[in-house]
Amino acid sequence: MLSPVGSKVVKRAYRYRFNPTPDQAAQLARTFGCVRYVYNRALAERHRAWFQEQRRVTHAETDRMLTGWKRDPETEWLAEPSKGPLQATLRNLQTAYVNFWQKRAGYPTFKKKGRTLDSATYFRNCFSFRDGRITLAKQDAPLAIVWSRPLPEGAEPSQVTVSRNARGQYHVS
Repeated sequence: MLSPVGSKVVKRAYRYRFNPTPDQAAQLARTFGCVRYVYNRALAERHRAWFQEQRRVTHAETDRMLTGWKRDPETEWLAEPSKGPLQATLRNLQTAYVNFWQKRAGYPTFKKKGRTLDSATYFRNCFSFRDGRITLAKQDAPLAIVWSRPLPEGAEPSQVTVSRNARGQYHVS
């Protein structure tokens, strides 16, 4: 969320619970699975390239790989969710590698179903925010958000992250 402070624009995060419809929950579950698959497959490709060829794979290369995976008949189901969360997971993987190379974190690890928080990040072009309602790309209805506190006056979301914890609770931030 962007909040104007003086002449600067400050990014702040606000987290709210929401209750998805059964259709939204099913679509989000598929999106979370696709995000996990893309992250793990890109990590495996980067790992293989380094240990077999001593070559670093760039973010642009993994982005091109994603396009190829979407066109592959075996993984054409990757075209079902919005492109935004899949591209965001590649950015997250790139950040994980940068942090590893700069010795700020350990080597990136694979995501396991049920062991990691399910989440998907939607950038500004993949959701709409109108009249205090958020509608994600490829969904018909807005999210039923439980507004525990109001957003600051004039705040507009720049990106939205949807997550599901181990208890099955959904959050949007």
